[in-house]
Amino acid sequence: MSSSQRGPQPAERTVSLVTLGCARNEVDSEELAGRLEAAGWTLTGGGAASVVLVNTCGFIEAAKQESVSELLDAAASGAKVVAAGCLAERYGNSLAAELPEAQVLSFDDYGDIAARLDSVLAGERRPAHEPRDRRRLLPLAPANRSSGAGFHPPGHGQHAGQHAATDTLVAGGGILDLPPGTGPASGPRTPRRRLAEGPVAPLKIASGCDRRCSFCAIPAFRGAFLSRPPADLIAEAEWLAAHGVRELVLVSENSTSYGKDLGNPRLLDEVLPALAAVGGIDRIRVSYLQPAEVRPGLVEVMTATPGVAPYFDLSFQHASGRVLRAMRRFGDRERFGALLAEIRRACPEVGIRSNFIVGFPGETTADLEELQRFLSEARLDAIGIFGYSDEDGTEAATLDGQLDPAEIARRVDDLADLADEVMAQRAADRTGEIVDVLIEEDLGGGRYLGRAAHQAPEVDGSTTVRGSSGAAIGELVTARVAESEGVDLVADAVAAPRPLPGRAGTR
Repeated sequence: MSSSQRGPQPAERTVSLVTLGCARNEVDSEELAGRLEAAGWTLTGGGAASVVLVNTCGFIEAAKQESVSELLDAAASGAKVVAAGCLAERYGNSLAAELPEAQVLSFDDYGDIAARLDSVLAGERRPAHEPRDRRRLLPLAPANRSSGAGFHPPGHGQHAGQHAATDTLVAGGGILDLPPGTGPASGPRTPRRRLAEGPVAPLKIASGCDRRCSFCAIPAFRGAFLSRPPADLIAEAEWLAAHGVRELVLVSENSTSYGKDLGNPRLLDEVLPALAAVGGIDRIRVSYLQPAEVRPGLVEVMTATPGVAPYFDLSFQHASGRVLRAMRRFGDRERFGALLAEIRRACPEVGIRSNFIVGFPGETTADLEELQRFLSEARLDAIGIFGYSDEDGTEAATLDGQLDPAEIARRVDDLADLADEVMAQRAADRTGEIVDVLIEEDLGGGRYLGRAAHQAPEVDGSTTVRGSSGAAIGELVTARVAESEGVDLVADAVAAPRPLPGRAGTR
């Protein structure tokens, strides 16, 4: 049914969409927003709404508690509350029983999210789903997953086709007229509505993970690894560029596995130059790289392709070989050091970040010293230190050698202090470097805030550019680093801002 046939929508069909967690959740929320607007729901942008839809995070204990608090706060507002996302998928009916204030949805509900919210608004209560191991929904062999086997995780599309040059999607034999600014999250299929302004947007390249890290529950509720076809990525990149995006952050649970289920384990090497060539896109950034899967060819593409940021978000997790084996992961301090040396030979000014888990079961003083030595030697630009916590259904939760929470907290504090020193020194080492800064905020007085190629959004610090009059949000300004303040840089413009390229018409 077209929008003209639907007639006026009741005022109470308003929804506030709250997103918690990672950039993958941000993409999922934009799919939900696109689907809801296409069906006549009005997004309030955080104002009063008849329904509050919370896209939850279920990664670690702190994220779970934040999600529950957000759901309770929403219920206190008097609105009807719906829980979606990872916490809802992971716990399903048990979450619904513990939190009767909210209705709990599965990823499988996303394709019909408007109808689900209509039933909530009508006072109906659907039984929450029984959690299941979503890895079993796809064939074990990656090569047999290319069709998706009828399984569509968020952001991979469920509709049949699109009318060219319009914001119209074909769905179930009918036509959905999408509001202006709504576009395809999966090439010609899934609607997406941008919820955040600014020149940066995440682009989901795959979902799920085939690794079996002993501390991680994500594969069980996100499913097995499934790549999106390159044509879908290009179509979405073009749509995002047409709506003002200058930098794409490629997200997934494991970006280095991209293409293995499409018959080409080196497909990321090929799709990066294609995405960088999309008109209007100035910078491509890749996140979530597994060290064990970083090949020389990928290093070359990521350090030598114009438009691809020389930036490596490497999931090291520890540096002790003994602890890493207990985590069911690859590597040790020497191997990780060799990988970093290889990357820096290709591009000395490369940006590198990683996260580390402290207090894993059985972690000894010697293991901790090995990690401290690695952090001191590795010269990483950004470091995240997290204390280990048991996760339901994981192997690590059953291991001997569990450490006292107070001891874990002490180790986290010690490592975080070291990490701060290392990051500050690495930033200071960049004094005198020439950097291209994507401008994101006008601070006034000829000063602008942005990020250089080695700085990912929200997590890696920022660069203040001085002496660049007339720059606009979304422009790249070339500057020389003059000083550092912790992880942040201060740089002086050395060239006029690059002009904004012409934008293609909206798709």
